Amino acid sequence: MQIIIQKDRETAVALAAALLADQLRLKPNSVLGLATGRTMEGLYARLAEMHRSAGLDFSLAVTFNLDEYYGLPPTHPNSYRYYMNQHLFNRVNIDLRNTHLPRGTTTDPQKEARRYELLIKDAGGIDLQVLSIGESGHIGFNEPLSAMFSRTRLKALTAKTVEQNSPLFEEPEAMPRFAFTMGVGTILEAARCLMLVTGPEKAAIIAKATEGPVTSMISASALQLHPDCTVITDADAGANLEQQEYYHWIYEHDPQWEPYRALFPR
Repeated sequence: MQIIIQKDRETAVALAAALLADQLRLKPNSVLGLATGRTMEGLYARLAEMHRSAGLDFSLAVTFNLDEYYGLPPTHPNSYRYYMNQHLFNRVNIDLRNTHLPRGTTTDPQKEARRYELLIKDAGGIDLQVLSIGESGHIGFNEPLSAMFSRTRLKALTAKTVEQNSPLFEEPEAMPRFAFTMGVGTILEAARCLMLVTGPEKAAIIAKATEGPVTSMISASALQLHPDCTVITDADAGANLEQQEYYHWIYEHDPQWEPYRALFPR
């Protein structure tokens, strides 16, 4: 795991967008794992602008989203299909037939979960998985005590997740209590993982997830076991990290980051 701390939210988002764009340039038919939520909105806005102004090409890309609410049709304003269409898919030249989310209205959740896993496998696996982290330490909807080798499945949401997400619904009480999510094991099979974390409210949990023990109580801590995981934070989110000096040194001296340092100085 590499942790890169940027000076502010805008720079952290810009660096994450540059890494994702370079993935597409290196392999135009990349299979991308995508996330939703407020942290991702800035990332997708920047990618859409890179498509508009610099011709960033999504035409051959294939995407798989981490999760989807159970019971919501794709046209529902709070469904993650609707979110992805609004924030990214309808703003770039991606083929919507190559964009995948679990089907929230299925009547057979187990069959749908198996179908989603097979789709990922048939696509050759995920090249780059984009992630953020919830305040309880979850990735996707892998709530505390999610098994480290779990697969795509229907998951009951915790009261904390409902409390955080229900204000986004016009009728908060109508928020679903279940959601499909890629499993922790599914996520760890991606060739690369890129986690973007911003804001002071994430400082405590990102320190636990990256510098604390690997535990099923914090599903994001499993990323410590991934062979190629980069975590990008802004200064606020990285404030509680104990090894900040070392992370800064890596960014300043590792040749991997040389192409980015001039564009995104610490």
